[in-house]
Amino acid sequence: MAVWPFRLLLLLLWLLSTAADRGWWIWFDGIPAWDQADYLNSALDHGRALGLLPGGGWQGWAALLDLSPKIPPLASLVNGTVMAVAGDSPVQAAWSLSLWHGVLLLAVTAWALELRRPRAMARGFALLAAALVALAPALLELRSDYVLELPLTAMVTLALWRLGCWWNPKTGGSWMQALLAALACLLALLVKQSALLVLLPVLAWVAVQALCRGHGRRLQLLVGAGVILIGLFPWLQHNWITTLGGTNRAVLESAAREGDPGPWSVQGWLWYPRLLPAQLGVVMLAVGLAGLLLWFWWHWQGRRHPSDRLMTLGQDDSLAWRWLLISLVVGWVFTGLSPNKDDRYIAPLLPPLLLLLARGWWQWGLWLEQRWPRRSPWLASGLLLLGLGASVQAGAAAQLARLNERTTGPLEAIVGRAGGATPGAKPTTLIVVPSTADLNQHNVSYYGRRQGGQLVGRQLGSSRRDLQPVLDHAQWVLLAEGDQGSVRKSALKLDRAVRDSGVFALVQQFPRPGGDSYSLWRRRSDQAAAPGFAHRFPGLAAGLAAGPEGLDPLFNAVAIEHMLDGHFLYRDRVRREALHRLALDANDLEARWSLALLAVLANRPVEASAQFAVLEQALPASAWPSAYRAVVTLAGWNPWQAAAITSEARRRHGDQPLLIALDDLSAVLAGAIWRLPSAWQSIPQAVQSVETQLQEKASS
Repeated sequence: MAVWPFRLLLLLLWLLSTAADRGWWIWFDGIPAWDQADYLNSALDHGRALGLLPGGGWQGWAALLDLSPKIPPLASLVNGTVMAVAGDSPVQAAWSLSLWHGVLLLAVTAWALELRRPRAMARGFALLAAALVALAPALLELRSDYVLELPLTAMVTLALWRLGCWWNPKTGGSWMQALLAALACLLALLVKQSALLVLLPVLAWVAVQALCRGHGRRLQLLVGAGVILIGLFPWLQHNWITTLGGTNRAVLESAAREGDPGPWSVQGWLWYPRLLPAQLGVVMLAVGLAGLLLWFWWHWQGRRHPSDRLMTLGQDDSLAWRWLLISLVVGWVFTGLSPNKDDRYIAPLLPPLLLLLARGWWQWGLWLEQRWPRRSPWLASGLLLLGLGASVQAGAAAQLARLNERTTGPLEAIVGRAGGATPGAKPTTLIVVPSTADLNQHNVSYYGRRQGGQLVGRQLGSSRRDLQPVLDHAQWVLLAEGDQGSVRKSALKLDRAVRDSGVFALVQQFPRPGGDSYSLWRRRSDQAAAPGFAHRFPGLAAGLAAGPEGLDPLFNAVAIEHMLDGHFLYRDRVRREALHRLALDANDLEARWSLALLAVLANRPVEASAQFAVLEQALPASAWPSAYRAVVTLAGWNPWQAAAITSEARRRHGDQPLLIALDDLSAVLAGAIWRLPSAWQSIPQAVQSVETQLQEKASS
């Protein structure tokens, strides 16, 4: 097949897929649920931060990195840019999925061209592989679901292809291949850190291979690793604490809560293989596997090309196929070891699996060419049309079944009544007590901030401690009559308190499908809110001077306030007041503690360290400013300065357990590995010392 017909057919395949996807989005037109709304919010945030969407503007790199505390920002940056061009409704924002699907088709096609030689004879096989990818029900579903697995799948496939090109002992090894592979791996990791489940084992494999292939490969490996680390460093250095915490909740805690099978159980290892018939279609899977068995049989008999005519159909590149199989096997092993399991988590391995199945489909064409040389084109076309038709039917059936899961409701009307999606409106926080697929804090925030709006949703009610702060400070509250969704019993107590307290007045009730309703409540004009958090913040911040006993009340209060004030408006007020007090009195310690705590909450370790340094000098008898300064300096990835801080603090305050532990930890992270045994002892002792202080405070 010539180059231009091949490219036009590939473009036509993408256009047809996109047309089908757009038809689905227009037909579906449902309300995004929890995850989908969360990712839409992230795209909206990044589009605003880039100055592309109304309601935001460029505020610097640190502010941009603040927007991706748990998941890397690349997909949201791309999706936010697409949103700026296409529009910010869910249907318009979904154009980004068509873009990612185009990248996936290009990556699969390019990889397929590496698997067959010569390339001119591999283009038919590449188109077959691309068609299977476009028709696979699981990938079709990801093109109609606003989550990160489609961009992740596209970039992981791209990375595996480029890594294979560089790894190939015969055709690889150039500097350009090494740099492209490193860049592709970096982009995949910047979409989602779960790319490591597939890329980490193959990166380890190619690293071992490179170390055995001479100085040139080793140098390329070193430079490639440097490219990846340098590219990841700004985001990881800024968000590593929240990333670790978010990964723990998303992987370990979520797996325990959902009852997923353990990584070492038989059920765990069969979790993903059992999904393949539904994810790929029974016909696509069966014909492909049967063709692979036929291919292996031919190889076992030494019949790679039974006739001279088959030479025109190209030859397999055994090294490229070896790389594909290695990627599949080790990727499946590592993905299976992950405690948290979900249908879409296996998606990055589906394109290489479909490449393998495409080879099985191709083998049937070779078999037909051998058995009926003259009629084989017609027979092969018939087989292909039959298989593709079955795949279309399977994908369409799966999508039609999803229509029953479509969520509808009065979300837009509720948001509009509360002042959301109104350009220029004042920042507003709506407390959302229920949590359902059609209404939750995430989609309230998304619809409330479209078109430059400033309304965000925050959920409270998971604890009894939420009740009084809502009655004291909340302005808008949303309740549900009937199904409350995934909430705890404490949410029902908050619901009753809002209705019965007399503090809030019913604004409007909104019917929802099924006979239930939502109700919007607003604080009565004669029920003034208690003094705001900005009023209490300086006293709470000054409580840090007392050590651990001041942390618990502080962070409990902060956690609730960040729900009551989703825009963090208190921060500007506290900062202005603190700076004003320092202008009047440079020795105002309460103002210093306020600025230090603000810097900690805003994830600005350098600013926090500077404030704690001033407090060190102002409070020479207290070791706590030094301890806090060492902690934030470690958080800023500067263990050398942290070691200097703790060493000086130990000289001035003696060998207190917490200072010893911080000194050992800082020294180890700074390279003093010989102090690891000391850190192994001192850190648990410091934890025990802090717990003892808290227990003594609680009992006194």
